[in-house]
Amino acid sequence: MSKKWSQYSIVATVKETPLKTDKQPKTPEFFVPDLCRVRAVFLMLVTSELLVLVLAVVQAPQGWIDWSYFGLLSLFVQWATLTSAAFICLLRPRLANTGIARATTVIVLIVVLDVLAFSLFADRVLHPSPGGVDWQTIAKKLLLAALITLMVLRYFYLQHQWQQQREAQMQAQLASLQARIRPHFLFNSMNTIASLIASDPVKAEDAVLDLSELFRANLRTDQQLVPLARELELCRRYLGIETLRLGERLQTEWHIAEGLEQQAIPPLTLQPLLENAVHHGIQSRAEGGTIRVEAYEKGPYAYLLIQNPEPDTNGPRHNGNQVGLANTRARLTAVFGEQAVLKQSRHNGIHTVTLRLPRQTARMEH
Repeated sequence: MSKKWSQYSIVATVKETPLKTDKQPKTPEFFVPDLCRVRAVFLMLVTSELLVLVLAVVQAPQGWIDWSYFGLLSLFVQWATLTSAAFICLLRPRLANTGIARATTVIVLIVVLDVLAFSLFADRVLHPSPGGVDWQTIAKKLLLAALITLMVLRYFYLQHQWQQQREAQMQAQLASLQARIRPHFLFNSMNTIASLIASDPVKAEDAVLDLSELFRANLRTDQQLVPLARELELCRRYLGIETLRLGERLQTEWHIAEGLEQQAIPPLTLQPLLENAVHHGIQSRAEGGTIRVEAYEKGPYAYLLIQNPEPDTNGPRHNGNQVGLANTRARLTAVFGEQAVLKQSRHNGIHTVTLRLPRQTARMEH
């Protein structure tokens, strides 16, 4: 048994360290959004201002809107909204560790007490009345604030449940798509290894290691994103196996820009595309050809290109296997949404598959 095989056996027994991306949440899952973010606060202010506008239109004794009432109510509502959001933001890590009922109760109490404080301040300082505090009006404000808060929290809860279901469906879809592998590659690889066992056992052993690493990656369905460096290493292993079968007919060129080693990419994204390139652009040509893999950064995106010569027009025609492209496109859409693009083009006898991924880092957790 060679030294390389012994090293591989030791490494294979070590549990793999999970990957994490910079976009993973640092706080526990909670149905209330993070109100410390500018976007969340802006949406709350816009929503509350629309509510004030509706109330000003309804309360107008004449005309379309009571501008005096609108101005005073806007000032009151914005103060209450911003201070309540600040308190909820500070208490969010603790609320996330409590039950939904308790968290809802605490949030409603925060809003009601906040509205009460501003109501008393307005009645005693800004607009004092001779008859003292109008507790009936304040009670109406507190009831309205509690009802609105409960409706908003209900919306947040339903939105959170929908998002969780969507993520679960996406994970199931990714696992299903990632589990597919073209069987003819396995058969060809095993035949190549069998033919090398007698003539060149060292190459046969290396091919077994590369093939096992490919299938280990294919069975690793718990990782949604991996670094580009790891994906390219699997691609080199795959092309190494195909080189044993095709010999000098298969030539490869690598042009990987620096700084993209940690670019996040779904696992086994490039290998099916390279398999298509080998099957349709190299194997079908008697003289073979060159596969070119390029990666570079442009703006907020990372671009990956795989180029291969088109099939010989005098040779057997292939309709092309679109399973690999459809599989990859579906996985990219599930992970990155519309930011990810996969397209193919033909120019001067060269077939090019282009992937555009948003710049995102996937790093190893130490």
